[in-house]
Amino acid sequence: MSEAYPLLLKQLDALLSGEHDLQANAANLSAFLYHNLEQVNWLGFYYQQGDELVLGPFHGQPACTRLTIGQGVCGTAFANRATEVVADVHQFAGHVACDAASESEIVVPFYTPKISGVLDVDSPVKNRFGQAEKDFFEAVAEIFVQSLQPQSAS
Repeated sequence: MSEAYPLLLKQLDALLSGEHDLQANAANLSAFLYHNLEQVNWLGFYYQQGDELVLGPFHGQPACTRLTIGQGVCGTAFANRATEVVADVHQFAGHVACDAASESEIVVPFYTPKISGVLDVDSPVKNRFGQAEKDFFEAVAEIFVQSLQPQSAS
């Protein structure tokens, strides 16, 4: 399945290029990937507000609105400034179960001067995310962050 990732990255970059609005790009990114990836039951954003991560645009079942930084998969990834790949969320200490159908999860944190947060992706399948997905979603987050930066005219 990872052979599709380069094309998805190109399509995502084209989708977000020319638009710099946070919510518009987060919404389009969430919709695009949710509908183009297999075995994903939730995909979206949480943004930092103080010592919490607050729900942003997403696709999937209704989600937890606020998560504490440093707790759960999202809060841990954000606090540690590192992607978390969790093969079995039920084995992750302090996992916050927003959707009982989720079995595995990957969370990529991002930080900009204007907004910081995480890209969170859940799957109903254990061991859904590996190194290829880590590389892919880190590239996705980079495209997202870059899309928020207006390009200067040359």
